[in-house]
Amino acid sequence: MLKSVIVQNVAPHGMAVLNAADPMVVRMADACPGAVTFFAHDPGQPAMATHRAQGKRVVFVDGDHIVASEGDHAVRIPLAEIPLTRNGTIGFQVENAMSSIAAAWALGIDWSIIRRGLATFVNDAQTAPGRFNVFDYRGATLIADYGHNPDAIQALCNAVQTMPAKRRMVVISGAGDRRDEDIRKQTQILGGVFDEVILYQDQCQRGRADGEVLALLREGLQGATRASTIDEIRGEFVAIDTGLSRLQAGDLCLILVDQVDDALAHIAGRVAQG
Repeated sequence: MLKSVIVQNVAPHGMAVLNAADPMVVRMADACPGAVTFFAHDPGQPAMATHRAQGKRVVFVDGDHIVASEGDHAVRIPLAEIPLTRNGTIGFQVENAMSSIAAAWALGIDWSIIRRGLATFVNDAQTAPGRFNVFDYRGATLIADYGHNPDAIQALCNAVQTMPAKRRMVVISGAGDRRDEDIRKQTQILGGVFDEVILYQDQCQRGRADGEVLALLREGLQGATRASTIDEIRGEFVAIDTGLSRLQAGDLCLILVDQVDDALAHIAGRVAQG
């Protein structure tokens, strides 16, 4: 595992922050020369429970709080005070907050500063481009993200399902350097959550023949349990404009961008036009 090299090079006096919900990541702890902080939604995860029983650092969710615990000491931070998580409804953002808390804690940053950072962080296109950037467009909700693998798509769908919407639409392409089954899997997941799907061919096919990625995305939608409208568009911005033109107040549109900076600028321009 290439990413384990980072953990293997933690200083003896340093700290690795590891996801206790991922067995592959948990195994990295054995190779860490320094200490480890585990984080996970569920404090009952085996690695978490053992670590916590040993009095070591863990970060987890308890009801409507994130808890940072070490031995008999615990700090509780209300999810309501972390806007990034939308009161804890966006699961992957809760994970991002937990890992950030653990990292800041490891650096010895004062808890008052950690709390302020969590309370004031803005997840917009300037601060974190392509990472669940939310826009309002004529009463509809737009979300722009750079998710390009099944795990990311599933996390996005979990988040979208917590957000009210009369109708859900997704605009998606696929990265050609992914496995066939991974490209199909993305739309298999989306087809059960979105009413309309707009497929587009992005600028760089990454070694794929013309139309090959689109065909795989369409294959993934075969037997979709929710998606009833499927269209194919050539060109990212044309696809985005097509989606926006169909939106009505109360709808939600997830746009999986390819040319991140240019696509976000295009979306911001359309939003500004109203």
